[in-house]
Formats: sequence, C-alpha cells, structure tokens
Amino acid sequence: MSDPRITSSIFTRGAVDLSALRGTAPASSRPATPSQTGAPTGAPGGPATAGGAVLDVTEANIQSGVLEQSMTTPVVVFFGAAGYPDSDQFAPVLERLAAEGAGQWVLARVDVQENPRIAQMFQIQAIPTVYAVVGGRPIDAFPGVIPEPQLRQWLAAVLKAGGVTVAEPEDPRLDEADDALMSGDLDAAEQAYRKILAESPADAAAEAGLAQVGVARRVAGADPQAALAAAQANPDDVEAQLLAADIEVLSGMAEQAYERLVGLVRRTAGDDRDRARQHLVSLFSIAGPDDPAVASARRALASALF
Repeated sequence: MSDPRITSSIFTRGAVDLSALRGTAPASSRPATPSQTGAPTGAPGGPATAGGAVLDVTEANIQSGVLEQSMTTPVVVFFGAAGYPDSDQFAPVLERLAAEGAGQWVLARVDVQENPRIAQMFQIQAIPTVYAVVGGRPIDAFPGVIPEPQLRQWLAAVLKAGGVTVAEPEDPRLDEADDALMSGDLDAAEQAYRKILAESPADAAAEAGLAQVGVARRVAGADPQAALAAAQANPDDVEAQLLAADIEVLSGMAEQAYERLVGLVRRTAGDDRDRARQHLVSLFSIAGPDDPAVASARRALASALF
C-alpha cells in the first residue's frame, strides 16, 4: 500500500459526525472487563495495556474515551472483530506501539460486531480499519493492514497533527540499506532501497540512498583528481562534466556540482542538454528538496532552460 490513508471516495475529512453519539450514555460508564467478555487478547474487549494506553470503546463511553480524550491526546480508533485474521494479527501491533508511546496517544478498540452503530457512524467498510481522532474529529484513516514502519510514520504524522513533538521513527530497513551502502555492497544496498520504495514510494530517505548507489557506481574506479582535471580542461565534454559532478557530490561539494551542471545545461542542446538536466535532477534527490542549495540550483536550472 503506497499511502495508508483512505482516499476521498471512501473517507472525506470531517465527513464523520460524531456528535450523534454524544449523550447516548453517561460518560462515567465503562464497558465490561475482559474477564466478563471472555474476548481473546488482541481483539476488541481483550486486556488493556498498562497506563491506560489501550481502552475498549462502546456507545457507553465513546464520549469520554474518544471525543473528550482526543481534545488533549490523539486517539487512534481500531475497528476490528475477533476471528478475522487481519484484525487478530494487526491489533497486537497497535497495542504494542500504544504501550511504547507511553501516553502520547491512546488506542481505542471497537468491536464492530458488538457496536454496529459506532461502525456505521465511522462509515466502516473493511475490517480492520483505523481512524485518527484529534480535537474531537477524525483527521485521517486507513483500511486493512500496513507494514509496521509505515504505521510508525502514520502515527508520527497523527501525533504532529495533535501538537505532540515526536522524533522521527527509526526504520530498521533504512539502517540495513545504509549499512550495505557504507560497506560498499552496492547490489545489496540497491535491493534494500528498492524494497523500501516498493512499500513506501514516497520515502525520501530511500530515494536519496538509491541515488547515492547510482553515484557510487558511476565513480567506481575513477581517479578523483584526474577526473576533475579532465573536466576543467574539457568544459564541453559531457561525460567528463557528469563524472566530475558525481565526484564533487561524494566529496561534500554539492553546490559546485550543481553549478557545473547548470553551466553544462546552458552550453549544450538536444540530447546532451537533456542528459545534463536529468543528471542534475538525480543529484538533487540525494540532498532532498528542502536543502537551500537545491532550491537555489533549481531556480538556476529553470533560468538556464527557459
């Protein structure tokens, strides 16, 4: 799944009106305890984690457990049911992350079989489905199961929307890919980065890593000093300029590389110009779009092209 959010055809921000559930029962009411329901761990109605990070929600306590709670703490509402494999497998992952969050957010579990009215209000069309509620209203949602690294990214975005300062979640997949790159195993690094991008196409870190693999392959076996000297002596040699730019990027001189290729774009035409442009754009992904040098180089490239 490339984007964990439900599309607008299924979920529209603000379309779920939770006000209809206000006052359906006293706020102090609570659902039956796990021992009373007999539900298995991981299913709605199972044991709650320590510290109140997980609670079971029914119409009796949705006002206090979701609506009022979300005014101060983001609430993630998990809609599932015992006996559904995806639901049974995904619930423990959410519960573990909720406990790990140490109160930064609350996991509210809803058994759709026991609470069909709540499921109807949230327009549930698949089991499981996960909603984020902040400030008394749903802000995002996704159906089905997503990989844990992607789930962590989604949770981080929910916390930020709720005003919670969070560190960017670590991704062990990136650590593995980066280690392979640093050790010089370019084939393993490329495979690892492409796997991440297959699961998360917008992962900027993986895009940057894959671009670095490409640069490392292109400069393999080159003599940096000789390559830079050749580029200096032959300013219109496209191959020499591209190689010199790669060496400059790997040497921490990205701005010089950008200037070199913008100049090459200005001096060339046709296929050579397009090669220089594409090469420059590929180098931008290593630094990322927020890098000031990239922003400046993009403006210079636009000027050179038009």
